[in-house]
Amino acid sequence: MDTNKMREMRDAFERTNSRDHRRQPPKGNNYIDPMAQADWESFQKGWLASREALVVGLPIDVSGGLYRLALEDCGRCIEAQGLKVTP
Repeated sequence: MDTNKMREMRDAFERTNSRDHRRQPPKGNNYIDPMAQADWESFQKGWLASREALVVGLPIDVSGGLYRLALEDCGRCIEAQGLKVTP
C-alpha cells in the first residue's frame, strides 16, 4: 500500500477518535506539528508491522494450465499490496 493511502486511513481514524491531526504536511512527508509527526511515525511502524505479519495462503496448484496462471496473478496482486503469499 502506498504512503498516501496509509495516511488517508490514519487521518480517517484520527477524525473518528476525537483527535484532529488533519494538518496539511509541508512539502515532503512530515507534519508541521511535532505531536502529529510523532503520531504519524508511530502509526506507520504499527501498520508496517501488521502487514509483515500477515501471510495469505494460496492453494497449491496440482492441475497446471490456466489455474496455475490465475494463482500466480493472484499472488502478484496480493504481494503488490505489501502482503506475503504462500506457498
